Amino acid sequence: MSESVDAQISYLKPTSLINRRFWAPGEEVNTGEYEPYPVVIRNAREATKPFTLDEHGFAIASYPTKLDDFEDKAKIAAIYDDEVKRAVMEMTGADHVTLMGGQLRTSGQTSEIVQPPAAEAHVDFNNFTSKRIAEMLYEKSAPDGPGYDRFIIFSLWRVLSDPPQDWPLALCEASSVNDEEGVSNTKVDVDEIPPYERRFDPIPGEEEMVAATIFFHNPDHRWWYFPDMTRDEVVFIKFHDSDHSRAWRTPHTAFHDSSQVDPITRISYEVRGVAYFQKKEKTS
Repeated sequence: MSESVDAQISYLKPTSLINRRFWAPGEEVNTGEYEPYPVVIRNAREATKPFTLDEHGFAIASYPTKLDDFEDKAKIAAIYDDEVKRAVMEMTGADHVTLMGGQLRTSGQTSEIVQPPAAEAHVDFNNFTSKRIAEMLYEKSAPDGPGYDRFIIFSLWRVLSDPPQDWPLALCEASSVNDEEGVSNTKVDVDEIPPYERRFDPIPGEEEMVAATIFFHNPDHRWWYFPDMTRDEVVFIKFHDSDHSRAWRTPHTAFHDSSQVDPITRISYEVRGVAYFQKKEKTS
């Protein structure tokens, strides 16, 4: 197995000023201007030591699932949600987990419920959005809870297609990303993608809308991937850890692995959520 692959990752162009991601069923369009940069993506399975959440911002683990249909919302709620919560608690040590829902993605044919891979270097939320989401979801899921000292917004990512996948997931080692890097990319939910000339119209309250973080190219970024992932494996990705003394965010992206011969169309399922480290309740 190769120690690395030569690939391209799309980063934001320095001239891109209005950055939005319009999201419609089966389609996503960015107003940001991106360009591909050549990168070396190292094989994380060949690394000298395991990847950990606190040091690297991501980690792989084995968590087989009993779910047989990732398009059945009822089955997901009845089976998979609890599996995700258990895995997240075990991987992080958190004592309360709430989920935001999941997303099927494919490098093949998309639909109203299956989105394409996100193919640029990004983190799904910016700092403002992360803090607001954590506060809102805690109040909703634990209205009588003791509060929390720390939270992690995460994705638990699972591949559903056989290896080797044509568009695997690349992960940027957190310590290679400066804290001040990144600009906001506002998520705009629409029924249909607007025509090009309307995508740049002013949006009242845009600064309060949910936004991701996107990145300019930095040659110091260290990229990794787990080749030939199986259905029994999951990758935990940190979007935001409120404790910035640890690895607190992980830029990531899909990339085309041109080194593979006859690769399989990638199908994956990701679940976003928040893991909380609650305050110890006072005893009388």
